[in-house]
Amino acid sequence: MGRRGNYPYDDRDRYYYEDSRRRRKKKKRRKWLFVVEVLLLLLVAAGLFAGAQLYRMDRVKLKDILVNNLNLSGDYRNIALFGVDSREGNLESGTNSDTIIICSINEKSKDIKLVSVYRDTYLDNTDGHYRKATECYSAGGARQSINMLNTNLDLNIEDFVTVDFNAIVEMVDLIGGIDMEVTEEELTWLNGYCEENSRVTGVSYEPLTAAGYQHLDGIQALAYCRIRYTEGWDYKRTDRQREVLGKILEKAKSQPLKVLSIANEMIPNIATSLSTTELVSLATGVMSYNIADSTGFPFDKQTADIAAGDCVIPVNLAANVTQLHSYLFGEENYTPSDTVQQISSQIISDTGIQ
Repeated sequence: MGRRGNYPYDDRDRYYYEDSRRRRKKKKRRKWLFVVEVLLLLLVAAGLFAGAQLYRMDRVKLKDILVNNLNLSGDYRNIALFGVDSREGNLESGTNSDTIIICSINEKSKDIKLVSVYRDTYLDNTDGHYRKATECYSAGGARQSINMLNTNLDLNIEDFVTVDFNAIVEMVDLIGGIDMEVTEEELTWLNGYCEENSRVTGVSYEPLTAAGYQHLDGIQALAYCRIRYTEGWDYKRTDRQREVLGKILEKAKSQPLKVLSIANEMIPNIATSLSTTELVSLATGVMSYNIADSTGFPFDKQTADIAAGDCVIPVNLAANVTQLHSYLFGEENYTPSDTVQQISSQIISDTGIQ
């Protein structure tokens, strides 16, 4: 005979008491298991839904890509990002790529480096002609543009993402806007581009009334990316584009649960060669990525009005490619391929600039 509280109890009472406690624990465990199962089912359902939605994206299977074997010491993945001047949703060809960015991801450190190839750079377009880099997309879409980058710069790009005006507007609006510093010189041009952007996209906007740090919506952010008539001209425009990309990534990292829904909303305005699995992996891993640095290419350059138009001329393409590999991959004293050496010599012959 013992006591429980103020009441005596015997061994039979103890048995029923312990049995009741075991049943309560078991019932509680079943509740937790049920909650975990429900959460797992929701996650699976969300994943299946995201996958099904992403299959609606304009996915392009690239063929006959000219890829170089770089033998890099690190684990790098290079993706081409194209922004096309399309007002009718044409993402495959027939429109120039106003934005050409090499996105190099160090898979180990998760650092990203962005390199803008200036749109007017005079290069081998891989179709037997030397023209502006921007014209490749119009002639042969992402395939020819990637081949142009790989051939002229000794790269191994196999994948791409292409967006149009609407994608930038939607992305910035979905993350709640971004904060940028707007100069007095940029203010007038930004408002002017906003007016055109609004006509093209059908999205309304509010003009900015002052310079300084401003919270930009999608239309305003796109206008900021398009400014090229201030000091620095097109070189400065590429700086703005990379800055906006950095702000978008920074803002997306602060709301990771919205990343997949953002991707879903933007599907009609994106074309890519990436698989659904790769897209989901990149989207869900957004928290671990960091834009470590960005720059423009070519590093050493001149402008010249030649047969191909007003172009950016690499001052010795081979030397620029050596510098590019050092910047992206830490390769010291990289020796460009024979192909790059030949292209470099041809550019000097065509332009007289060396």
